[in-house]
Amino acid sequence: MIQANGIYKSFGKVEVIKGIDFQIDNGEIVTIVGASGAGKTTLLQIIGTLEKADKGDVVFDGTSINGMNQKTLAAFRNRNIGFVFQFHHLLPEFTALENICIPAFIAGKPQKEAHEKAFQLLEYLKLTDRANHKPSMLSGGEQQRIAVARALINDPAVILADEPSGNLDSQNAKELHELFFKLREKTGQTFVIVTHNNDLAKMADRILTIKDGKIDKN
Repeated sequence: MIQANGIYKSFGKVEVIKGIDFQIDNGEIVTIVGASGAGKTTLLQIIGTLEKADKGDVVFDGTSINGMNQKTLAAFRNRNIGFVFQFHHLLPEFTALENICIPAFIAGKPQKEAHEKAFQLLEYLKLTDRANHKPSMLSGGEQQRIAVARALINDPAVILADEPSGNLDSQNAKELHELFFKLREKTGQTFVIVTHNNDLAKMADRILTIKDGKIDKN
């Protein structure tokens, strides 16, 4: 599903990623852990095509992202990858339903089709009564679940999450973690999750530990 080959990344003179190789199988849930500054988020952004590696390549189902121009890369990202961040990044002027639909509209899907899929997701997440609420009217847990629905709207093969429960209380964090596994069972999607949450990390099929810009083999 996802293969990283010899990934290096520096910012100025600071080398953050120092030669990382790994493979993640289809339908796997993998957590990436490590100390702050170890390079976890940078690695996730490279996998998600938001950052470009200085050296190395990322391959999705046999398709290399190297050599793609920005337009092709944006279309590939919109079609194949869903993102969930620590902060939900919902647009405050739009309703929950409208926020969920945004990636579908970017992909050129008709409004009716996007709304139907968004309502299905709201129903699955037990948030249909929040469809017309703006983010300021939602709890933190509800906002993050809306962000998850937004990540799922285009049926991406891969969901990338960066500290998705880092801004939630323990109960909402637990519910969000369980949701990822329920979604994997339902959709077969692959999840790659950067986290400091030990409970979530231990739930995963596999843990990748980043230390000093490399995967710790110990």
